[in-house]
Amino acid sequence: MGPFEILCGIAVIILAVYYYLTSTFNFWKSRGVRGPRPTPGFGTFKDIMRSRICGPDYVKKLYNAYKDEPMIGIFAGKTPILLVKDLDLIKDVLIKDFSLFANRGFPVFKKAEPLSQHLFSLESKTWRPLRMKLSPVFTSGKLKEMFSLMSECADHLVQYMEKFVNKPIECRDLMAKYGIDVIGSCVLGIDMYGLSNEDSEFWKMGTKIFSSSWISKLRGILAQMFPRFYELLGSYVLPHSEVTKFFLRVIVETMEYREKNNITRNDFIDMLRELKKHPDKMADIDLTDSLLASQAFVFFCCWL
Repeated sequence: MGPFEILCGIAVIILAVYYYLTSTFNFWKSRGVRGPRPTPGFGTFKDIMRSRICGPDYVKKLYNAYKDEPMIGIFAGKTPILLVKDLDLIKDVLIKDFSLFANRGFPVFKKAEPLSQHLFSLESKTWRPLRMKLSPVFTSGKLKEMFSLMSECADHLVQYMEKFVNKPIECRDLMAKYGIDVIGSCVLGIDMYGLSNEDSEFWKMGTKIFSSSWISKLRGILAQMFPRFYELLGSYVLPHSEVTKFFLRVIVETMEYREKNNITRNDFIDMLRELKKHPDKMADIDLTDSLLASQAFVFFCCWL
């Protein structure tokens, strides 16, 4: 094969990749919906993926740039996304026609990111029955039972703050540590020592969840540009992070320890144990350890 044939082959491959990445870019324009111009591979999220702007600020920027538009067309990679601004349309989506918009719209990678299978991301087929089973743990009666545990964590917070009288303190980290202790005690039944131990493994892992690194950026780019490839080979190309391995191990071991020692706390972990023991109640849903652990993991993340 000569140089000319090689160059032609490379050109064909480049054109094929370019067409694949831009094949949907006319989606909103053909429907008369205005929006920013997308970039191949990034869509309209280029600045977010390059950490030049955060998500909320980006949405605010779009809102101000298209003040007179009822909706804005944007792209996550090559996937069209509709950003609704009109109040009546928002009510239709969230209330009147919610059954038609129940899907989360977020990618779930069971192999590449095992802890992404939480209620905020799952599609309606799995989300509906799982939500119905997990909701009872947050009834008013259950929340009242948690009050004493939250009060105990608040006492630890007061004791911790007494060490910093007349001294500067980082309030965000302080509240995050307090939140970790509350979630650990009330939801997971685990003492996470967020306040009492500066070397707490849970606090260290918590700070890594939202930390930015070249690996996390590469994961985001692969997930957006080549989602199928990322799901099939992502866990091999980019092994599971330390955070994923840690929380999977801790949550699974906690459930196994309670089962082995017949410990019952009537909390979130016990609810997950019941689901695991009675998979027949969740027809057509594979209750894997990673699916169950994801539900507990997301509560931890919400406090950070």
